[in-house]
Amino acid sequence: MKRKLMIPAILLAAGVATAGGLTYAKQSGVMENDAVTDLAKAKISLGQAVTTAEAQAGGRATRAELDGERGPVVFNVEVVTADSKVIDVRVDAVDGKVLSSKQDHSDRSGKEDKDD
Repeated sequence: MKRKLMIPAILLAAGVATAGGLTYAKQSGVMENDAVTDLAKAKISLGQAVTTAEAQAGGRATRAELDGERGPVVFNVEVVTADSKVIDVRVDAVDGKVLSSKQDHSDRSGKEDKDD
């Protein structure tokens, strides 16, 4: 008889603990998807950011991503120029302005840039 009550009691306790943990995580923002939050903050599209970066660096974009981990939400766009230089361009996702543009040496040498 004890065994019949023990399994449902354990399952009930696990369910209550899980529900409580999910409620706590939701309240503290732990379960919030960063990509969704960052996208909601962006006022320009990925396409607009790519166009801006390509114009800034004078090349064609090979990679782009939205990033909001280190402060303001930005599009990080990698552009390759006609002379095969790789330029990393940071475009503000709110106003579309270029925040920085620098040559990326890590793609050629295998070493990472200090800022990344």
